[in-house]
Amino acid sequence: MLYALITEDAPGSLAKRLAIRAEHLTRLKQLADAGRLVLAGPMPAIDSSDPGPAGFLGSLIVAEFENQAAAQAWLDDDPYTKVGVFAKASAHPFKHVLP
Repeated sequence: MLYALITEDAPGSLAKRLAIRAEHLTRLKQLADAGRLVLAGPMPAIDSSDPGPAGFLGSLIVAEFENQAAAQAWLDDDPYTKVGVFAKASAHPFKHVLP
């Protein structure tokens, strides 16, 4: 089943996000290589694809997991979660309707 992993960045966490980004992307690539990743990306804090020092509000990942507990465990083990980039991080069942 698909799950939406919805996160909210902690205030002032942009430097941490940038420092650990490669490790975070490696885990996402593993999901993609396994054919389980639908989409992933950060949500800029301003109306720009490159928000610069304004940073990000959080991230959205939609991926396939065995169950909600497995999705949450994956999210809890993410480098961004571990170093405190994410102030909140939760996994929710997701029903893909369109396209």
